[in-house]
Amino acid sequence: MFSRIAPLAKTLTRPVMRPATRSMVTIQEAMTAEDARKISCYSGFDYSIKEDSMVIDAVQKFAAFKVGCLVCVDDAGNLTGVISERDYITKIALLGRKSSETAVKEIATMSAKLITANVGDSVEACMEKMLAGDIRHLPLVNDSGDLEGMISIKDLVKTTVMEKDETIKVLSNFALGKGGHFGSE
Repeated sequence: MFSRIAPLAKTLTRPVMRPATRSMVTIQEAMTAEDARKISCYSGFDYSIKEDSMVIDAVQKFAAFKVGCLVCVDDAGNLTGVISERDYITKIALLGRKSSETAVKEIATMSAKLITANVGDSVEACMEKMLAGDIRHLPLVNDSGDLEGMISIKDLVKTTVMEKDETIKVLSNFALGKGGHFGSE
């Protein structure tokens, strides 16, 4: 698993110089939701679904793209909610409803109850939102409230692993006297 994401760590880290008492060590800034979006499985395809579509259409997209959640949009393309596999299971399958006869907006988490993250939020803040809301996906919005992307808990875990791996590498190099620092005073 680590070998698949290690090359991405180089493109997502942002080195910052912070003075220490005797030398300087390169420490990266905290990763953001935008960094997680860059490695998200929610790229390269349309992860939205019109709120008036039938649930069967959402289920087909879940299966086709191997994702667990889609963003619901209105006819103008505005974010109106999310529909997840969990919504399907608890509101269609367990209740004996028909996915071909039920509109997405009937079972989706609509915008009034929707939890979102800003692209500039830290990965830690996103994880806290997910834990507090008992959810596994977050739509990402910009400062204007426009939809920018979607991230899953898996994306946040990958980003955290990359961040920790890079920190270990920098600190190991520093401890071994290899780069990452500038002479002592």
